[in-house]
Amino acid sequence: MSLTDETQTGEQWENKRVKPSPWRAPDYRLYIDESGDHTYKLLDDPSHRYLCLLGVWFRQIDSYVTFADDLECFIRDIFGLRPDNPVCLHRSDIINRKGPFGRLRDESIRRVFDEGLLDIIRRADFTVTAVVIDKKKHIEQYLSPFHPYHYCLAALLDRYSGWLNLFNRTGDVMAESRGRNEDLQLQQAYRRVYESGTLFFEPEHHQRALTSRDLKLKSKQDSVPGLQLADVLAHPVKQDILIRRKIIDDPGAVFGKRLIEIVEDKFNRHYSLKRIDGYGRVWL
Repeated sequence: MSLTDETQTGEQWENKRVKPSPWRAPDYRLYIDESGDHTYKLLDDPSHRYLCLLGVWFRQIDSYVTFADDLECFIRDIFGLRPDNPVCLHRSDIINRKGPFGRLRDESIRRVFDEGLLDIIRRADFTVTAVVIDKKKHIEQYLSPFHPYHYCLAALLDRYSGWLNLFNRTGDVMAESRGRNEDLQLQQAYRRVYESGTLFFEPEHHQRALTSRDLKLKSKQDSVPGLQLADVLAHPVKQDILIRRKIIDDPGAVFGKRLIEIVEDKFNRHYSLKRIDGYGRVWL
């Protein structure tokens, strides 16, 4: 199994054994969303074959509050006051001009929206890691393959916990609710990492970094700014990774490529070598 042993961990921490306290206020929070599906169906179609799990993490007290305030003001300026029916950034709704995003059919409004969103993301202080799995190769290689979402989650948590341990910080994790059964399975997968570790790391690696053995789940209707950002970035980052690996053709000048240019400096990377591959862009 190729989760790569190049995970950013801070190896100097690995021999320590620290019993986690019952509760600690997190310095950071990781927000997770995906692009693609987690089934093993239609694997000859690139849109189904590759699953991307993308996470962004913010320092909670300052950086995240600034981003959330900027996003709230931006949405209010574009769509007006909607206290009982807030606008939530959702990539498919934006692309298809659904719901309140029907306003973007007006070319002048769309330009203001695009430039404003790019500016907010450019100014935001966060770190991003994307994990992409080739589900076809995965199921062909193993008789009992891991659930692809959970496999990607373990790889993402390895990197997040490694980053937190390297800088002696703590954090927790939030993902979007995907249904009762899926949420239960996801909670179990997260807790398994926390309590038992992963293929490459003992549980202490995660227990030092993570302040809770439970994953936080919020619905799209909760309009969580961090989850909205992960939703907006997941697909273009996955496409960029597939382009880099020459799996799909370069689509040319599209909005997603402008997003990639902005977040390039925000990818998780090796502390000294500054390499992104294996840290901020992970291929399974």
